[in-house]
Amino acid sequence: MVKNIVTTVWKENMQFESDNPSGLNLFMDAGEESGGKGEGYRPKALMLASLAGCSGLDVVSLLKKMQTEVADFKIEVTAELTDEHPKYYKNVKVDYHFTDAQLQPKKIQKAVNLSVTKYCGVMEMFRQFADVKTEIHLHNLENN
Repeated sequence: MVKNIVTTVWKENMQFESDNPSGLNLFMDAGEESGGKGEGYRPKALMLASLAGCSGLDVVSLLKKMQTEVADFKIEVTAELTDEHPKYYKNVKVDYHFTDAQLQPKKIQKAVNLSVTKYCGVMEMFRQFADVKTEIHLHNLENN
Protein backbone atom coordinates (compact mmCIF):
# COMPACT_ATOMS: atom_id res chain seq x y z
CA MET A 1 0.00 0.00 0.00
CA VAL A 2 1.35 3.41 -0.99
CA LYS A 3 1.41 5.99 1.77
CA ASN A 4 1.81 9.71 1.14
CA ILE A 5 2.91 12.07 3.88
CA VAL A 6 2.44 15.80 3.50
CA THR A 7 3.59 18.22 6.18
CA THR A 8 1.89 21.61 6.46
CA VAL A 9 3.49 24.34 8.56
CA TRP A 10 1.94 27.59 9.74
CA LYS A 11 4.11 30.45 8.47
CA GLU A 12 2.33 33.60 9.69
CA ASN A 13 -1.11 35.12 9.98
CA MET A 14 -3.32 32.84 7.80
CA GLN A 15 -0.51 31.47 5.60
CA PHE A 16 0.62 27.83 5.54
CA GLU A 17 3.30 26.02 3.55
CA SER A 18 2.85 22.40 2.48
CA ASP A 19 5.47 20.06 1.14
CA ASN A 20 4.74 17.37 -1.40
CA PRO A 21 6.18 13.93 -2.20
CA SER A 22 7.54 15.54 -5.40
CA GLY A 23 9.79 17.76 -3.27
CA LEU A 24 7.98 20.94 -4.29
CA ASN A 25 6.24 23.23 -1.80
CA LEU A 26 3.14 25.36 -2.10
CA PHE A 27 1.66 28.18 -0.06
CA MET A 28 -1.93 28.46 1.08
CA ASP A 29 -3.52 31.63 2.40
CA ALA A 30 -6.97 32.98 3.09
CA GLY A 31 -8.32 35.94 1.16
CA GLU A 32 -8.38 39.39 2.71
CA GLU A 33 -12.10 38.95 3.45
CA SER A 34 -11.12 36.07 5.76
CA GLY A 35 -8.15 37.70 7.48
CA GLY A 36 -5.41 36.59 5.09
CA LYS A 37 -3.30 38.45 2.55
CA GLY A 38 -4.39 36.41 -0.47
CA GLU A 39 -0.78 35.37 -1.11
CA GLY A 40 -1.36 31.66 -1.59
CA TYR A 41 -3.64 29.03 -2.98
CA ARG A 42 -7.05 28.56 -1.42
CA PRO A 43 -7.43 24.99 -0.07
CA LYS A 44 -10.80 24.28 -1.69
CA ALA A 45 -9.62 25.61 -5.06
CA LEU A 46 -6.60 23.30 -4.75
CA MET A 47 -9.01 20.40 -4.56
CA LEU A 48 -10.50 21.43 -7.92
CA ALA A 49 -7.02 21.81 -9.40
CA SER A 50 -6.15 18.32 -8.11
CA LEU A 51 -9.24 16.91 -9.77
CA ALA A 52 -8.35 18.53 -13.11
CA GLY A 53 -4.69 17.58 -12.81
CA CYS A 54 -5.40 13.95 -11.95
CA SER A 55 -7.79 13.46 -14.84
CA GLY A 56 -5.66 15.54 -17.21
CA LEU A 57 -2.59 13.39 -16.54
CA ASP A 58 -4.65 10.30 -17.30
CA VAL A 59 -6.08 11.72 -20.52
CA VAL A 60 -2.71 12.90 -21.87
CA SER A 61 -1.12 9.54 -21.07
CA LEU A 62 -3.97 7.62 -22.70
CA LEU A 63 -4.01 9.81 -25.81
CA LYS A 64 -0.26 9.31 -26.15
CA LYS A 65 -0.72 5.53 -25.94
CA MET A 66 -3.44 5.81 -28.62
CA GLN A 67 -1.05 7.86 -30.77
CA THR A 68 -3.50 10.75 -30.76
CA GLU A 69 -2.33 14.34 -30.58
CA VAL A 70 -4.21 17.56 -29.91
CA ALA A 71 -2.96 21.12 -30.34
CA ASP A 72 -4.55 22.30 -27.10
CA PHE A 73 -6.22 20.68 -24.10
CA LYS A 74 -7.68 22.36 -21.05
CA ILE A 75 -9.97 21.32 -18.23
CA GLU A 76 -12.35 23.74 -16.57
CA VAL A 77 -13.85 22.70 -13.24
CA THR A 78 -16.87 24.55 -11.87
CA ALA A 79 -18.06 23.68 -8.38
CA GLU A 80 -20.85 24.77 -6.09
CA LEU A 81 -20.36 24.89 -2.33
CA THR A 82 -23.02 24.07 0.24
CA ASP A 83 -24.52 27.02 2.12
CA GLU A 84 -24.03 25.54 5.58
CA HIS A 85 -20.80 24.90 7.47
CA PRO A 86 -18.70 22.96 6.98
CA LYS A 87 -18.95 24.11 3.37
CA TYR A 88 -18.03 21.47 0.81
CA TYR A 89 -18.52 20.98 -2.91
CA LYS A 90 -21.89 19.38 -3.63
CA ASN A 91 -22.10 19.87 -7.41
CA VAL A 92 -19.03 19.65 -9.65
CA LYS A 93 -18.86 20.04 -13.44
CA VAL A 94 -15.71 19.03 -15.31
CA ASP A 95 -15.47 20.39 -18.87
CA TYR A 96 -12.77 18.91 -21.11
CA HIS A 97 -11.81 21.16 -24.03
CA PHE A 98 -9.78 19.75 -26.94
CA THR A 99 -8.59 21.77 -29.92
CA ASP A 100 -6.95 20.52 -33.10
CA ALA A 101 -7.32 20.67 -36.88
CA GLN A 102 -7.79 16.89 -37.04
CA LEU A 103 -9.64 15.87 -33.91
CA GLN A 104 -10.24 12.17 -33.27
CA PRO A 105 -13.49 12.23 -31.26
CA LYS A 106 -13.71 8.48 -30.60
CA LYS A 107 -10.21 8.29 -29.14
CA ILE A 108 -10.73 11.46 -27.10
CA GLN A 109 -14.02 10.11 -25.74
CA LYS A 110 -12.37 6.81 -24.84
CA ALA A 111 -9.47 8.52 -23.05
CA VAL A 112 -11.76 10.78 -21.02
CA ASN A 113 -14.14 7.92 -20.18
CA LEU A 114 -11.27 5.74 -18.95
CA SER A 115 -9.99 8.55 -16.75
CA VAL A 116 -13.43 9.34 -15.35
CA THR A 117 -14.56 5.76 -14.74
CA LYS A 118 -11.37 3.82 -14.07
CA TYR A 119 -8.14 5.69 -13.43
CA CYS A 120 -8.63 9.06 -11.71
CA GLY A 121 -8.60 8.46 -7.98
CA VAL A 122 -9.32 12.10 -7.21
CA MET A 123 -12.48 11.87 -9.35
CA GLU A 124 -13.56 8.87 -7.29
CA MET A 125 -12.88 10.75 -4.05
CA PHE A 126 -15.05 13.63 -5.26
CA ARG A 127 -17.87 11.20 -6.05
CA GLN A 128 -18.00 10.30 -2.35
CA PHE A 129 -19.36 13.76 -1.46
CA ALA A 130 -20.42 15.50 -4.68
CA ASP A 131 -22.53 15.03 -7.77
CA VAL A 132 -19.88 15.05 -10.51
CA LYS A 133 -20.80 15.65 -14.15
CA THR A 134 -18.42 15.69 -17.13
CA GLU A 135 -18.65 17.03 -20.66
CA ILE A 136 -16.29 16.97 -23.64
CA HIS A 137 -15.99 19.98 -25.95
CA LEU A 138 -14.26 19.59 -29.31
CA HIS A 139 -12.92 22.72 -31.01
CA ASN A 140 -11.76 22.38 -34.60
CA LEU A 141 -8.88 24.72 -35.47
CA GLU A 142 -10.15 25.10 -39.03
CA ASN A 143 -13.40 26.65 -37.77
CA ASN A 144 -11.77 29.23 -35.48
